[in-house]
Amino acid sequence: MTYKEAIEYISGTRKFGSKPGLERIKRLLELLGDPQKELKFVHVAGTNGKGSVCACLYSILMKAGYKTGFFISPAIQRFSERIRVSGAEITEEEIAGFMVLISQKIDIMKAESDDHPTEFEILTAMAMLHYKKHECDIVVLEVGMGGIIDSTNIIDDNTSLVSVITSIGFDHMEYLGETLPEIAGKKAGIIKQNGTTIAYPAAPEVMAVFETTCREKNAKLIKLSENAVDIKAWNIDGTSFDFGNFKDLEIKLLGKYQVYNAALSVLACEELRTKGFEISDEDIREGLTRARWAGRFEIVSRNPLTIIDGAHNAEGAQSLLDGLGHYFAGKKLTFVCGCMADKDVGAIFAPFAGIAKRFITLTPDNVRALPGDELMTQLKNFHDDVVFKHNVGEALDYVLSSSDSEEIICAFGSLYFIGGVRDYFGLI
Repeated sequence: MTYKEAIEYISGTRKFGSKPGLERIKRLLELLGDPQKELKFVHVAGTNGKGSVCACLYSILMKAGYKTGFFISPAIQRFSERIRVSGAEITEEEIAGFMVLISQKIDIMKAESDDHPTEFEILTAMAMLHYKKHECDIVVLEVGMGGIIDSTNIIDDNTSLVSVITSIGFDHMEYLGETLPEIAGKKAGIIKQNGTTIAYPAAPEVMAVFETTCREKNAKLIKLSENAVDIKAWNIDGTSFDFGNFKDLEIKLLGKYQVYNAALSVLACEELRTKGFEISDEDIREGLTRARWAGRFEIVSRNPLTIIDGAHNAEGAQSLLDGLGHYFAGKKLTFVCGCMADKDVGAIFAPFAGIAKRFITLTPDNVRALPGDELMTQLKNFHDDVVFKHNVGEALDYVLSSSDSEEIICAFGSLYFIGGVRDYFGLI
């Protein structure tokens, strides 16, 4: 099997959609020899901030000298970026080789049942094989959706060293529930028996779900307090803050919420220390400074200033709005927007009308995308200047040709077109 054939095979499984449950991934990994049972994990779930917490942990653990696996979703620019080990992405040759083995096991499963593994289940299985092959000391594992019946939750109680739950908001409600406690209950599925869970500040009814689950599973719950974080400076070049015994920590990740994500990663590392991992204060300090996370309040051009953000739900959009209001108070911005068809357009985009000079809509390259002309029609309900362009290149050509050097551009609404913006500006 060639790399091209492997990608075509994986892409062909999208027709099976998203099918929550652990039966398929459990059987597939059994046939592959259960590689996940020979690994150790930090498991990260939540609505927003999962990737940022994972990026911080990944950077810190690499700085501490550990061979560290990294599993994220979705991809921004390349398939391979989803599966990494200590800075190196999985290679095309490895993808092709693993898919030969995985496809053989899927043939066995098809003979047993008609329930075919999904794309995400195949990626999860490939990642586990990859981390075992490279003998990872630890894997930073991001949940795909939810937690309790997400494919990544196939890991055992004794291999999940720390569970981290980030900010909880409304997203994927058709799968996770209509209320925040319902959604929190799905996320709480990653809490392990006798394990340790670290939680982002949350509303009382959300935190109560985590407290109840931890009691039921005899798990320790460490709650991050907003008051424990003291932001010292917050500007477009980064943020410095105090947290616990750490003074003047610095991150380059932009947005106030990233300080709390960074603090979660610090708490996780302190817990890992109790489990035998040698992580110095300097590892934490330098690891946080080195951490980068593509597509999340990321500056991709300085002339004109262009920012991309993967905010794709109401909570993420509000965090982006807060950041823009802080960094660019009193200024009007040009927004390049696209989203999936199942999103609440009003909740995500309407709050930006007050600081918008104009909106340019497009259609993200995804079968689930809301057509950009339909998004334009909806956005015209709360802003007069809205223009539709077919794709990222056309939208950015239009914006840049009609902008001056003082213009501030922000592209957001879906991770499925943010990678195209990075491609446009020549970022890898």
